[in-house]
Amino acid sequence: MGFTTIIPAAGQGKRMGTEINKLFLEINGETIIRQTVAVFQEIDSCEQIFIAAHPDEVELMEEHLKDFSKVAGIIPGGQERQHSINEVLKVLIDTEVVMVHDGARPFITQEKIDQLYQDALTKDAVILAVQAKDTIKQVINGVVEHTYDRSTMWQVQTPQAFKRDIILKAYEQAEAQNYLGTDDASLVERAGYKVHISNGDYDNIKITTHEDLIIAHSILEKRGICDV
Repeated sequence: MGFTTIIPAAGQGKRMGTEINKLFLEINGETIIRQTVAVFQEIDSCEQIFIAAHPDEVELMEEHLKDFSKVAGIIPGGQERQHSINEVLKVLIDTEVVMVHDGARPFITQEKIDQLYQDALTKDAVILAVQAKDTIKQVINGVVEHTYDRSTMWQVQTPQAFKRDIILKAYEQAEAQNYLGTDDASLVERAGYKVHISNGDYDNIKITTHEDLIIAHSILEKRGICDV
């Protein structure tokens, strides 16, 4: 048995300043969402992929991803990312591990996904993360309140992987208590489970702004797969 991937893809590109979902923007001739899905499509241990799409874009997403055989469903998402993922979790039945990955992170590698999956099989709840390069300060009303020890600070990425029963319980608890977390791991932590770190990759960026598109082309050039 392998894992199921959930890809939240309902963002509307507000910070990107576009009128369309940023996941339909192209990088090097291919849309962001297709590049993201393609990585999981090629992994043997990935059994199925569910996309949480904006309700108005379900048919468009279905048409856009119809040639990916592992896409098992396009589910209408909710108002928040957490609500969208919860809608997909409600239809999952037979899977050992659930892996959640941002649709706007197309540079995740098969190596990191395989590493995360193997870690999840033994540690139950694992997230990709990289150590912070900069000093992190807590600021309230423009005033520094606390400076954190950088050696203990990690920047969290996706995928995040959990045994199915664990993430289901975490989401059920959050829904019952009307709690909105910052990511899937925060819900699992709140439910009382330990979340482990698996070393991520600094190239695994989330495409959010126009500046990220410039960085994206640099990553492709470094990998030798950019046309320009």
